Amino acid sequence: MSSNAALTLDQLPKNALGIITDVNTRDDNADVSRRLLELGFVAGETVRVIAKGFFAGGPMAVRVGGTTFALRRFEAALISVLPTVSLS
Repeated sequence: MSSNAALTLDQLPKNALGIITDVNTRDDNADVSRRLLELGFVAGETVRVIAKGFFAGGPMAVRVGGTTFALRRFEAALISVLPTVSLS
């Protein structure tokens, strides 16, 4: 995985680490984006994908800081990340 190619969090592979670069705050996503920001999904934070659901649209588990969250795929798609290290 290239360490300089920006992805959205839903594209980050399982067990991969990334640095959050942005949360999309378009008007149609404003409430969800605000909630993500309040939970700690802010630029500069490290995020790790813990698990992904079996189905393409299923939820995923991610860790920000010391907290693990379950996100729906469309929520994770709002978060831009810069991949850093794979732990697999």
